[in-house]
Amino acid sequence: MRILHVLDHSIPLHSGYTFRTAAILREQRALGWETFHLSSPKQGPCAAAVEEVDGLHFHRCAVPSPSVAGLHELRLMRALEARLDELARELRPDILHAHSPVLDAVPAIRVGRRLGIPVVYEIRAFWEDAAVDHGTTREGSLRYRATRALESWALRRVDHVFTICEGLRQDIVARGIAPSRVTVIPNAVDVEGFQLSGEADADLKSGLGLQGATVIGFVGSFYAYEGLDLLLQSVPRLLATRPDLRVLLVGGGPQEANLQRQARELGIAERVVFAGRVPHAEVSRYYDLIDLLVYPRHSMRLTELVTPLKPLEAMAQGRIFVASDVGGHRELVRDGETGRLFAAGQVPALVAAVDEMLARRADWPAFRQAGRTFVEQVRNWKQSVANYRPAYAGVLGQEAR
Repeated sequence: MRILHVLDHSIPLHSGYTFRTAAILREQRALGWETFHLSSPKQGPCAAAVEEVDGLHFHRCAVPSPSVAGLHELRLMRALEARLDELARELRPDILHAHSPVLDAVPAIRVGRRLGIPVVYEIRAFWEDAAVDHGTTREGSLRYRATRALESWALRRVDHVFTICEGLRQDIVARGIAPSRVTVIPNAVDVEGFQLSGEADADLKSGLGLQGATVIGFVGSFYAYEGLDLLLQSVPRLLATRPDLRVLLVGGGPQEANLQRQARELGIAERVVFAGRVPHAEVSRYYDLIDLLVYPRHSMRLTELVTPLKPLEAMAQGRIFVASDVGGHRELVRDGETGRLFAAGQVPALVAAVDEMLARRADWPAFRQAGRTFVEQVRNWKQSVANYRPAYAGVLGQEAR
């Protein structure tokens, strides 16, 4: 089977999107399938038309020149469609597999119809909901409704729909898509790729001013929906009973400047360490400094519907964490067994959850074991990617074997 994947962006860029993609491609190849990979112009300028990254070859698409407001997305889709048409004629894939956003699905549908190739569409989040969080549109606005309509248009025209979790599956079905045409490919982890948490690097800890401290923290991208503002709001209350507490934030993103300003306004700037972005190979050293991870996502459509990778990665590493009870977390976390959930958006609930978990250190080995067992037996990529087989066979008119 030959599958041409159409992607928003890919490694070497680092994001949950690119890590999920790389894991899927490697596991599909382990099943004996041939996979080919095209990234959209949103990958940005690239040195070559084809790049090899971590043993995977990615075809790149030229970035179109800037255009007037309102036509940018159209130019992106036209550029991607032209490159996809060229590749599809050359590679002759059995299936075009477009991954969200819908800006990738529309060119795939047009090329698939033109060349008679089945098209499947994998939704990791709805474009209209991501746009709300990034501030480019408002829920219910004309742009939001138009984007949602385009997403629904694409769903009705592809041969099969994949998505990452139950919340998104229910939303897709509610748009009139037959349940038999929707398959969940759950977020998972490559357990072998994650080492169990180790001893903190004393020199790194000292260099960051964390020696002798109880450290809570977060590692990832600083988007508004992650709720890191809520974490900072909780710090003055936590310091009242835990004066040795420090917060370590590793990463960066659109909210970094706002979070730094918030820490100053709350008078806790000296208690919050912004470590910045670190090389991927170094991330585990920073994880090892954190006693308790905090995932305080705000409740909104995006977080209620979409499951993140971070809690699964924490479980794979034997990390201890608390997380808000948004739908995406509830689908992954067994409260009181693999992690601790608290009421989203509520500072007192976050403070109570952190206090409780820090007071229950004797129970941490049981949490670690339960989390590791969950990802080993349930949320691993081999098991998750196997769910593609019957759907692919169906669109090709074959029986799954």
